[in-house]
Amino acid sequence: MKCLLLTSFIVLALSFSLAAQEVDTVPIPVKDMQIKLKRSPLPSRIGIITFSTVELKPALVQAKINYWKTKATVGINANQASFSDNWKGGGVNSIAVGALLNHKAEYSKESYSYTSELILQYGKVKNKDQLQKKTSDRVYWDNKAAVQLSKNWYFFASLSFESQFDKGFSYSKDAQGNEVPKLLSKFMSPGYLTESMGFEYKPSKMFSTRIGTGTARQTFVLDTSIIKTNPKNFGVEKGKTVKNELAFQVVSNFEKEIMKNTILKAKYNMFIPYDDFGRIDHRLDIVATAKLNRFLNVSLTGVILYDKDMDLKVQRSQALALGASFTFPR
Repeated sequence: MKCLLLTSFIVLALSFSLAAQEVDTVPIPVKDMQIKLKRSPLPSRIGIITFSTVELKPALVQAKINYWKTKATVGINANQASFSDNWKGGGVNSIAVGALLNHKAEYSKESYSYTSELILQYGKVKNKDQLQKKTSDRVYWDNKAAVQLSKNWYFFASLSFESQFDKGFSYSKDAQGNEVPKLLSKFMSPGYLTESMGFEYKPSKMFSTRIGTGTARQTFVLDTSIIKTNPKNFGVEKGKTVKNELAFQVVSNFEKEIMKNTILKAKYNMFIPYDDFGRIDHRLDIVATAKLNRFLNVSLTGVILYDKDMDLKVQRSQALALGASFTFPR
C-alpha cells in the first residue's frame, strides 16, 4: 500500500513538472527578426593601403613690427563777405583765409619712447580800404625722448623751438585816417629754443605733466631795429641778439573726446627763471574741435599768455573757424 501511494505521488509530481515546463517555454520565431544590411553604394577598395611620411617645410612670415605711430592733420578755412554800395545795414567787404598743419610722430619700444610734434599755423584777413592783418601765425616744434622708470613715471629730455612766419604789426591812424603799421615782431624776433630734462608723470593717455628741473632757454631777437618800436625787445638787452636763462619748467598736456566727435586739447606751460622767482611766465593753449562730417569741422581756439618780457598785462587771443580738414592716415 505504501509503495502504491509513493508511486502515485511520483507520477503526480512528474505531471506537474511537465505541465510547468510546457507553460514556461514559449517558442519565438526568429526568422522574421533577421536584419538584412543593404550593400553600400560607395565603391570599396580591396587590398593593402600603404602610408608614407611627408616632410612639411615651415612657412616663414616676412612680417616686421612697426614701432612708429604717425598722424598728420591739414586744415584749411576761409571766410568771405561782400556788400553792395547801398547796403543800409552797414558792413565792409572782407576775405580771410587760414591754414593749419599738425604732424605728430611717436616711437615706442619696451621702456623707451620718442615723440615729435610739429604745429604750423598761418592766417590773414583783408578788409576793404584797410591793410592786410594776420589772424594766426605760429611755428612750434617739440621733440621729447623718455625712459620709463615705473608705471606712471618717466625720465625725459626735450628740445623745442618756437617762432612765427611773418611780420607782426600794431595799427594806428594818421591825420588823414589812413592806417599806419608799427613793426612789433617777425621771424626769429622773437624765437625761442628750449632744452629741458627732468621727470614726466603720465597716469593715462589723455594727460601728462613734464617737470623740467633742468631747463635752459635762449630768446633770439635777430632784428636789432625792433627795439625802436618794441622797447621791451622780448627781454633781450639792447645791442644783443640772444638772452640765456636757466629755469624750472612745467608743461602739461590734456586731450580728450568730451562728447561725440568733439575733441578738447589743452597745453599749459609755466616757466620760472632761477635768477628771478618772482617772474613767472604762463601760457595756456586751448583748442576744441567738433567734426561735422568726414571733412568739415568747427574749431574754437584760445590763447592766454602772461610774459613780463612782452607786456605787464595778460595777453589773450580767440578764433572761431569753419573749414575742411584732412587726417592721414585715416
